[in-house]
Amino acid sequence: MSIGNAPDGKPPADDRPSPPEDERPQDDRPPIGRALRDARLAADLTVEQVSESTRVRVPIVHAIEEDDFSRCGGDVYARGHVRTLARAVGLDPAALVAQYDAEHGGRPAPTPAAPMFEAERIRPERRRPNWTAAMVAAIVAVVGFAGFTLFGQDGTDSGSTTVADAPAATGSRAPKAAPSKPAPAPSESAIAAVPQDKVTVKLTATGDKSWISAKAHDGKLLFDGLLKKGDSKTFQDDERIDLILGNAGAIELFVNGKKVEDEFSSGQVERLTYTKGDPQVG
Repeated sequence: MSIGNAPDGKPPADDRPSPPEDERPQDDRPPIGRALRDARLAADLTVEQVSESTRVRVPIVHAIEEDDFSRCGGDVYARGHVRTLARAVGLDPAALVAQYDAEHGGRPAPTPAAPMFEAERIRPERRRPNWTAAMVAAIVAVVGFAGFTLFGQDGTDSGSTTVADAPAATGSRAPKAAPSKPAPAPSESAIAAVPQDKVTVKLTATGDKSWISAKAHDGKLLFDGLLKKGDSKTFQDDERIDLILGNAGAIELFVNGKKVEDEFSSGQVERLTYTKGDPQVG
């Protein structure tokens, strides 16, 4: 009887050499998800860091670590995610993929390439020629050729005639404008043109700008504002016009077509009233 051997001649169970890891029963291996999670924690990585490095979305990483492969979109994508995550956390990708195949019915069969290209083998039905479109195109071509031919024969003569006759036609139809005449100074005829049944007042800022205010006989405000140098304003009423001139010396004043000769000082404020029988200072 050998020392240290069991009665059946075999070494004690505790002294038997352990089988290699590849030959261990499949049930002894931890689930894929737990293996990936433990390896990630051992590598001090977060799910977000693994997702960023692998481009696998965070919800899918969480699901795989819980052994839920339904969110992967099929066995082909699940195997790819398992391989990618295993590399990221330092595990053997081939061992985990083989474990996945063993737990999910083996490696998926490759998709045959023939059905993918079956559509290319179907020849399209031959289309009948569109005779209507062909006839329209032929008509357009004939018309275009005829127009080009006529233009090529008559283009030079007609163009020269148009250019030669253009100045004569323009000269005959466009009469020369009469030279403008300078506006005459106010005269007796201008005074006569003013309505006799109304009072008309014209103000022109000649020396400088001036603030003016003009009201009708019923108190209606006709104007209240600044009259810049060179600007003019004309007011008319049935009975009376009341004026306030802020800088009276800068204003040239015509009442009922006649210039008011009163001399006003620059910066002087004048309150004036004119009726149909004026000019005279009110």
